[in-house]
Amino acid sequence: MSVAPRHVLPVIVAAQFAGTSLWFAVNAVMPELQRSLGLAPAAVGSLTSAVQLGFIAGTLVFALAAVADRHSPRLVFLLCAIAGALCNAAPVIWPVGALGLPELWGLRALTGFFLAGIYPVGMKIAAGWYPQGLGRALGWLIGALVLGTASPHALRALGAAWPWQQVMLAVSALALAGGWMVWRWVPESTHLPRATRMQWGAFGAVLTDRKLRAPVLGYFGHMWELYTLWVLVPAIVATRLSGGAVSFAAFGVIGAGAAGCVVGGWLALRYGSARIAAAQLATSGLCCLVAPLAMAAPDAVFAAWLLLWGISVAGDSPQFSALTATHAPRAAVGSVLTLVNCIGFSISIVSIQAFTALAQRHDLAVLLPALGIGPLLGLCGLRPLLVRGRALS
Repeated sequence: MSVAPRHVLPVIVAAQFAGTSLWFAVNAVMPELQRSLGLAPAAVGSLTSAVQLGFIAGTLVFALAAVADRHSPRLVFLLCAIAGALCNAAPVIWPVGALGLPELWGLRALTGFFLAGIYPVGMKIAAGWYPQGLGRALGWLIGALVLGTASPHALRALGAAWPWQQVMLAVSALALAGGWMVWRWVPESTHLPRATRMQWGAFGAVLTDRKLRAPVLGYFGHMWELYTLWVLVPAIVATRLSGGAVSFAAFGVIGAGAAGCVVGGWLALRYGSARIAAAQLATSGLCCLVAPLAMAAPDAVFAAWLLLWGISVAGDSPQFSALTATHAPRAAVGSVLTLVNCIGFSISIVSIQAFTALAQRHDLAVLLPALGIGPLLGLCGLRPLLVRGRALS
């Protein structure tokens, strides 16, 4: 079995950060877009859901065609980074006066489609090089995804005077750099076999294999909460801050999830991925439940609550992915990860649409505890991997 060169994980991590910065690019410039294009306040939920829907369509196509298992994942990553960057930059060169919500929605959906060749394919590349200690490797990798997701808020905060067009172009340039890095500096791994045909039986294993089904169900519960919280973070922060401080705080809360991913990955080496995933899922669930108290608390308590929530809400994700990759059939790791992403993001769509619509009419303190439904159900699904108080990895 080949040993991963030392530079491989840092390159994949940096590329994942760069590629996934496409995800929330529009959210970071939404106030400017609303003013420029006359968009309604609810547009932020619609455009975020467009990315999620595009991602769902992309992951479904990629999974059914076994793209990442039948072809070079490095090439898939590169081509999708290029295509996603072009779709993200397209609004900048769109004819003046012709860009409206339908056109923007379509471009965000296409961006999401090509993100299906970045996020799960990046995990497939990592799984090929790090069969041992995958939880730690994915902790770094998904931590990079979290920072990539938060990065548009940082760009917005640092360049508060930038037009929205410059922010979008900067994000696209970052994604292009990520695709090139993987293609240029990450060699092909020989650990996972290359599939010669579609792996239909592997999809059935998600339902019939108890050890595979457990992390998948845990991940689904996690997805009910994760992206909806990320969408709502600016609104939550805006109850205490205003202006550029909102973008800085949103970056801090979302980006804190990277620490949860990395530290959780190291702890998984000692305690097992299932135990770490369960602990973080339970913590984020408690953060949901105490929201009414935290929203009314002094600033220091409010900030600590949001920081803890930001850390724990994302920190379990690498361990769910590591457990899924570990228990999936060897020739179909990429396809199983992609299919599970597809279903998980479908769940996030329902959650985002429901909560952003309800937030127009109800106080956030009343709504946020309902996000805890996901962690509760996820913990129930994960139970088969928790045996006599000891987590199986």
